[in-house]
Amino acid sequence: MNQATPFITTDDTGLLIIDVQGRLAHLMNDTHHLHQQLSTLIQGAKLLELPIIWVEQLPEKLGETSPDIKQLLAPDLSPIEKHTFSGWHNDELQKAIKAANCKNWLLAGIESHICVYQTCKAMQLDDYQTHVVSDAVSSRTKENKEYGIQMMLRQGALRTNVESALFELQQCANNERFKSLVKLIK
Repeated sequence: MNQATPFITTDDTGLLIIDVQGRLAHLMNDTHHLHQQLSTLIQGAKLLELPIIWVEQLPEKLGETSPDIKQLLAPDLSPIEKHTFSGWHNDELQKAIKAANCKNWLLAGIESHICVYQTCKAMQLDDYQTHVVSDAVSSRTKENKEYGIQMMLRQGALRTNVESALFELQQCANNERFKSLVKLIK
């Protein structure tokens, strides 16, 4: 039986950035690498013209999005504030996701075993195909990061990484956008 899944394309894929906020972001396992990967992913998504949605959990308590990530998103975008662990339980996020008209969503952010996992699970239950970008998610411990990823996979999410996702979306190497993408990755 063939269990291959369709390719993700720029026509049906969006990027959801979850809770990469100041005080919490600095507590993540390998936070420097996480921020590098998030930066590459966001810049690549912009280059590929993907819809990007960004959420913050209780910003009045956890702080705003980390400055290095926020500068890549603002002023073009504004964060959607949430108070639930699953971003999907926020009406404003659901409206934004539905308005983007994408069936596939790349998920990145923190923490993989709490907010990213619960958002992923709820979106899967609502028939969206989620793709956890494993090198652009984290938790305070490596074990919880991996546990969160495994829980998402059990819910039907697909595992990818920054480079795999961006090159799958790019599809070919014979245009200027590819050259820009390669410079971004290197």
